[in-house]
Amino acid sequence: MWVGLLLASTSTSVGAHASLQSIVVLGDSISAAYGMSLEEGWVALLQHRLHAEGTSYTVVNASISGDTSAGGLRRLPDLLSTHAPRIVIIELGGNDGLRGYPINQLTQNLRQMIQLIESVGAIAVILPMEIPPNLGKVYTDAFRSSFAKAAENSEALVGEFPLESVALNPLLMQADGIHPTADAQPLILESVWRVLEAVL
Repeated sequence: MWVGLLLASTSTSVGAHASLQSIVVLGDSISAAYGMSLEEGWVALLQHRLHAEGTSYTVVNASISGDTSAGGLRRLPDLLSTHAPRIVIIELGGNDGLRGYPINQLTQNLRQMIQLIESVGAIAVILPMEIPPNLGKVYTDAFRSSFAKAAENSEALVGEFPLESVALNPLLMQADGIHPTADAQPLILESVWRVLEAVL
């Protein structure tokens, strides 16, 4: 996977950021519009949806292709300080799983991110990931349950796997079988919206 910081919002001035409530999306290639233009990705579509709904939110896409939960945890304090978000959407963990990283490390990283987000009065929304079964059932099952486990004893919301409706459809996946196509992005947005609308 290529690595590139994609930090974007519909507003570029500091004053504009201060006047709008922000949503930070902290993710990997699934949120960084891998293999397509940034404007085609679900995060950009989220901004359009929020405007259509008449809300004042601005969306900051702080996603990096190839990023892990540890990378997200390192970057989060600066993002919270810079953007003072009301909501942080965490879409991380897939690369941890694909690389076979320890599950307890993933859970702890997610838990620390939730704690940081809640410590500044923001709302954490977790988008759980899924991985192929090649690492074995024990690892795969532990990976799947790590997201809800990390959110225990917190106010964090756990959504559904955002690729649930697209991952097994070859017409909606790129040739690598990992990344969704541009046509899949509206379906991903609908999945995210189902959990996000509860806090908007």
